[in-house]
Amino acid sequence: MNPLLNILAVLLLVCGAGATVGQERVAPTKSRGGKPLDSPWENMPAELRVMKFPAWPLPDDLERWRRIDRDQTRNTLLECLGELPPRPASLEVKTLEREDRGDYILERFEFHNGVDALVPGIVLVPKNVKGRAPAVIGLHGHGGSSETICTDIDNPQCVGPDLARRGFVVAAIDTYFCGARARKPQKEKDWPERYRHADEGTLFRIYLWQGRTLWGMMQRDQQCLIDYLQTRPEVDPDKIGVTGMSMGGTGSWWLAAVDDRIAAVVGVAGFTRYEQLIAHNNAPLHGVYYYVPGILKHFDTEAVYALVAPRPLLMLSGDQDGGLPLDGIEILERKLGHVYRLHQQPTAFHSVVYQNTGHEYLPEMRARMVDWFERHLK
Repeated sequence: MNPLLNILAVLLLVCGAGATVGQERVAPTKSRGGKPLDSPWENMPAELRVMKFPAWPLPDDLERWRRIDRDQTRNTLLECLGELPPRPASLEVKTLEREDRGDYILERFEFHNGVDALVPGIVLVPKNVKGRAPAVIGLHGHGGSSETICTDIDNPQCVGPDLARRGFVVAAIDTYFCGARARKPQKEKDWPERYRHADEGTLFRIYLWQGRTLWGMMQRDQQCLIDYLQTRPEVDPDKIGVTGMSMGGTGSWWLAAVDDRIAAVVGVAGFTRYEQLIAHNNAPLHGVYYYVPGILKHFDTEAVYALVAPRPLLMLSGDQDGGLPLDGIEILERKLGHVYRLHQQPTAFHSVVYQNTGHEYLPEMRARMVDWFERHLK
């Protein structure tokens, strides 16, 4: 890192300055827009207005954070996620087909996660790369699939082909209850019955009975995908990033928090702080997969994001996206700015909020995503 940036980071931390570091506000060329937020707690029952939220102390001693507090925070997070069965020591991946797409090869594959599901996925391997290439895991949104990321070119979330043409290996799987793994897959899709599984609500309930969480098991499947990517000769195992929108945007920073093998993150429409989500009565905007029992006994999402630091983290959000209230984003920007300055990496965290923008993936967001990975994975 440039010594001048090191000095600047220390000065900002000591002076308590830098509230705007890592923050950017942009007027997009075109957006659908969303619904402006009501005042916090305005539409919440009186009984819930007295809720107590944890006051998690931000780290202020980097040596202690690295030596003690980071591990304790992650252990608490993993306890909230419930039992995560050990992943297969040697993941058996079956390649189903290979297709030449011009600039890259598309491969369809499947693996068993070692617990309860056969997992289908797609990997795009660029042709124009010599040696090992960086990889990006694409996380689809609720109701999406690996096709959303890799083949559905009319979907804004279809970032795979563009990244592959730029020299990235791209991989995506169908997560629990989505795509080919849905209980009732989309009629127009010719997905094999062997992938079909229970629906979201059923999985959520059964896993709770088993001492697990649906969200934890979803992260575990993505960790299996990392295991697979690190065995592929085309992939640089130390340069694996993750990105996604909505459910995928949330999954991107959660995956990085639980697994240090993720080297860079771009989250789209997933930059949420729970207290503000509750205060605006917008918790129902997220599916039940999203809810991790007991987490608010310990901390809000700044603790999860802190586990990502100092790895590069870019969050792209709309100011009228009810699932990620703007006042929560502003709090997270301040708190994460502090964490990244503590690590003397103030520019490794960046948050862009697009004005008059709802829950959407804008072309400007995609351009930022590509640029972030170009800078931090190559």
